[in-house]
Amino acid sequence: MVLEATMIVVDNSESSRNGDYAPTRFGAQADAVNLIYNAKTNANPESSVGLMSMGGHGPEVLTTLTTDMGKILDGMHRTKIKGKAHFSTGINIAALALKHRGNKSQRQRIIVFSCSPISEDEKSLVKLAKRMKKNNISIDIISFGQPDEEDQQKLTAFNEAVKNAEGSYLGIIPPSPNLLSDQLLSTPLLANEGIGGNTGAGGSGGDTSMGDGGNGFEFGVNPEVDPELALALRMSYEEEKARQEKEKKAQEKEDKEKLGAIPEGDEKTPLLSEEKDSEEAGGSKTADKKKDDDDKMDTA
Repeated sequence: MVLEATMIVVDNSESSRNGDYAPTRFGAQADAVNLIYNAKTNANPESSVGLMSMGGHGPEVLTTLTTDMGKILDGMHRTKIKGKAHFSTGINIAALALKHRGNKSQRQRIIVFSCSPISEDEKSLVKLAKRMKKNNISIDIISFGQPDEEDQQKLTAFNEAVKNAEGSYLGIIPPSPNLLSDQLLSTPLLANEGIGGNTGAGGSGGDTSMGDGGNGFEFGVNPEVDPELALALRMSYEEEKARQEKEKKAQEKEDKEKLGAIPEGDEKTPLLSEEKDSEEAGGSKTADKKKDDDDKMDTA
């Protein structure tokens, strides 16, 4: 599968407080980030994912490129909702983070969530898109939150300018009773990542199931039939894995502390010398007792 370095840019502006997506726009992004991370790393274990936000006073890199799901979850947990979104600046910083990726053979991709008004004009966005295309960076945009006609036009122009052989996807996802992550399962964004596809019983591909279902689906559940259950199982697995790793590290630290508290003793005093001294002391006491007994017999 494709080896990629992916930076995910979340929209943590004030617009992300809106509850038209369950549980909120920001919460919907958190679920989707988890889904994308699993899709990328399941498709290729050597692929790495980073996380950043573009709201507040300016974009912030929350987690550099990593294969540790715990760091991604920690980055989302530390993110605060504030200010307005900085769309262009967020993409520029994400591109800089990709430039410093450790594995240069990884293809570069940026996935941007946008649920707030875009302040940049169309001309500057097209210029940015062409520069990203020149640097071989694919950019997927997930637009939700009912963008107005002007913002849709800007995003469409950006997408047309950034498209390349690797493909760059623009998805405009309206509010729905389903989770945002569920709706992403049926989009081209994850079409080639082994998520939502049916491997088939007679297929020649390997079994990618991580559960005991034995039917070729991750955790034995077809995400197209029951996407909510598949997502819940996937999140539960990752949380349990992170918890076990944390407990293991804590136990190793506790064992080291216990070993450090045990006194090593005085190496300068050999054990044989201590035993010899003990024997000599015991022998001396026996001789003194025998002498006292002899004296008593003579007196009698």
